[in-house]
Amino acid sequence: MHSLAQPTHQVLNQARLAVGWNAFSDDAVLQGVVARLAPWVAEQAAALGAHAGDEATQELARLANIFSPELKTHDRFGNRIDWVEFHPAWHELMALAFKHGVPSLAWTTAQPNGHAARGVLSYVWNQIEQGTACPTGMTYAAFPGLAQPEFALWRERITSGLYDRRPLPVSQKTGATIGYAMTEKQGGSDLRQTQTTARYLEDTPEGRVYLITGHKWFFSVPQSDGFFTLAQTETGVSCLFAPGFLPDGSRNRLQIQRLKNKAGNRSNASCEVEFRECLGWLVGEEGAGIKEILSHAHLTRLDFAIGSAGLMRQALTLALNHTQSRRGFGLSLAEQPMMTNILADLAIDSEASTLMAFRVAAATDAMETSEQERHVARVATPLAKFWNCKRAAAFVVEALECHGGNGFIEENPMARLYREAPLNAIWEGTSNMMCMDVLRSFNRDPRTKEAFMAEVGAARGANRALDRWLDRLGTEVAKPRNDDGHGRRLANMMAYALQASELLEHADATVFETFCRSRLDADWGYVFGTLDPSPELAAIVKRASVARA
Repeated sequence: MHSLAQPTHQVLNQARLAVGWNAFSDDAVLQGVVARLAPWVAEQAAALGAHAGDEATQELARLANIFSPELKTHDRFGNRIDWVEFHPAWHELMALAFKHGVPSLAWTTAQPNGHAARGVLSYVWNQIEQGTACPTGMTYAAFPGLAQPEFALWRERITSGLYDRRPLPVSQKTGATIGYAMTEKQGGSDLRQTQTTARYLEDTPEGRVYLITGHKWFFSVPQSDGFFTLAQTETGVSCLFAPGFLPDGSRNRLQIQRLKNKAGNRSNASCEVEFRECLGWLVGEEGAGIKEILSHAHLTRLDFAIGSAGLMRQALTLALNHTQSRRGFGLSLAEQPMMTNILADLAIDSEASTLMAFRVAAATDAMETSEQERHVARVATPLAKFWNCKRAAAFVVEALECHGGNGFIEENPMARLYREAPLNAIWEGTSNMMCMDVLRSFNRDPRTKEAFMAEVGAARGANRALDRWLDRLGTEVAKPRNDDGHGRRLANMMAYALQASELLEHADATVFETFCRSRLDADWGYVFGTLDPSPELAAIVKRASVARA
């Protein structure tokens, strides 16, 4: 009998699977960062980097995002539990991140430049899975906030290198994660509008205890073992730390109202929560809660600047993989002149964003010993957070288009990156908030302005376009300002100046010159791929390409 199942075509000219690469060992830019700042982390970074190009780890990332977290308000007997269930892939990824020190390395190493080294791990992790980067980043940033002696056990648990998913009091766990619950409906980024209240209860050996009552509009990772929050006390907005579970094993008095149905970051749980006389311990001084929380924000913002650079690097790697292994019109797509231009443009943007983020990490490491570095870190942290997180969305769109229609289907990791890319610009302060913070840093201390201009001014004489740019920037910085309407314009100029300075010092001369010619000398369009065509573009693409095992 004749079969009706006749073949209609052969599958030819499909891009190779994006596996077999190492996000550290095959990244010339990142290797350069490590060689300069923390060569001691190279082996650890390579071990983690292998997972980015590992097919099994990529499958974990896919599954964690397909099977979203589920809220379980009650158990089968009717008891209120307020718990979130995750696909096993999420827990495997979390265990992998904790094992490799993604949240803890900065606090556990005795080696120099711990923040930069830990940033390398975060940069790599953001090429594995972005949803889990939220709890790892928050746990990293929480360590200084737990400085009070009564929080010693918490410090021990969050730096143990172990991920413990069990819903237990911290004393019974091998590892712990930390979250933050600050945003309310009426205030958004304006934390002064906090309506949640905290009533003093008693002083205990573990600290001053309050009962917290109120509603939080965004609370990511509500299954964390502990979390920081803000509430109005008698003297103003105060910072409190609340455990997820109390010493007797009961759930603290919080109720998860619903999980947010987010456009991206699907693997991670974000929710609305009600505090119903939730027990919390005072952190820092009563009434100084916003100042306390903002001291943590320096590290979360650094992590987002690094994380967005890592996300951009993953998008670039995927675009290179597709265009170098798929052919059209007699050549690989990457060899087509217009595509070469696009890929080179993306590679330049990726390298500039990466170097700027790690310049901030290096300044963070030196804050305690150098006044110059402290001022650079103060202004460059919100600057890098603003610029990298804002650039990521446009960058990922271009990288997706390099795939054609193949990039827009959910089976391709580009679709996930497309949904992830805009989020970091919103989390931990929107773009406008970051630009306001840049201005605030200048206005509050003239030495910060001087430190930044000295930082970028060291590049004078290397390129005429850069010199003219620095002249314009100096004029803009010197102008008296009564509002923040010019904030984005100024931050844009500052970001390009800092990126150019870093490229001069650490990138190939071709990358630096092309960056200056395009970004600073108006020889560039409004989209990627509008560089002045030159033979050097192919070399830029080659430098950004990854090897295959």
